[in-house]
Amino acid sequence: MKPDHSPRPSGGVPASGGVHRKARKVTVQDSVGQRIDNFLLRTLRDVPRSRVYRMLRKGEVRVNGGRIKPTYRLVAGDEVRLPPHTSAAEGREKFIGAEQLNRLEAAIVFEDDDLLVLDKPAGIAVHGGSGVAFGVIEALRRLRPKGQLELAHRLDRDTSGCLLVSKHRRALSHVHASIRAGTMGKRYALIVHGLWPDFRRSVNLPLQKYVTHSGERRVRVDPAGKESLTEFSVEARSGCASLLTAQLITGRTHQIRVHSAASGHGIVGDTKYAQAADVAVCRKFTIERLCLHAEEVILPWDDGERRFTCPRPAEFVRIWSQLA
Repeated sequence: MKPDHSPRPSGGVPASGGVHRKARKVTVQDSVGQRIDNFLLRTLRDVPRSRVYRMLRKGEVRVNGGRIKPTYRLVAGDEVRLPPHTSAAEGREKFIGAEQLNRLEAAIVFEDDDLLVLDKPAGIAVHGGSGVAFGVIEALRRLRPKGQLELAHRLDRDTSGCLLVSKHRRALSHVHASIRAGTMGKRYALIVHGLWPDFRRSVNLPLQKYVTHSGERRVRVDPAGKESLTEFSVEARSGCASLLTAQLITGRTHQIRVHSAASGHGIVGDTKYAQAADVAVCRKFTIERLCLHAEEVILPWDDGERRFTCPRPAEFVRIWSQLA
């Protein structure tokens, strides 16, 4: 039986409140090696993401009776205490309209028993939270209600392209192990302002997360930050822009965006890290999207490797034609 994608009346959100859950303990069996924050997000799917991290910060979640950090990795036999919480989704289901569901269904480029690969549209978050009603993963779970779908990695909301979603625990662990080992390859296409020089083939600048006075999370180059390396190559140049490809050697938040901007060539359409002159160019050409696209993911697998490719979106190609 196919899931019902039909729109719900009057905004689609039932008016009833959430369901309160008592504290309980869970013994780890099939989540060995998973970070505790990801384990909680999967186990407490109906709890807002912000509430899950607040549980961890306040020490409400205990493993074997002790407090742990969000980066703690579970081992077999760990006893996890889940604190009392309110399950919002059972009493207040997130409304995801038929149009959004159909759009994401059409964006699936590959699917088998292990993985689902989506050509994520720009402007859609990978998960809900912080003012975002729903994201890709919530919509995919609505489309595949019997599955155990989990984000295998992430893309910025404004970035389009290849997004891997695991369909069971073994596939998720395999992707995460590949990311930690640096054996998962990711290639991006991007358009930057100005003429990128041939000699700048790599950018190795440490990156640090920080929060602005308004509460917005950002990233900057900082000697105290984490080591970050991006390799760039020039595909074409125009009078005012360059078309590049980028390979992520490390996978920090906003890495390509900040490394590009720090090199004096911000990504076209990037309002978060853009210079004033760059914003003016975008207004002139009516550019309303970030010109960064995850074009290819290469993943080691049992039978050698899997290569997933998402062609550059029509809007991305149109913008380059305008600038060129």
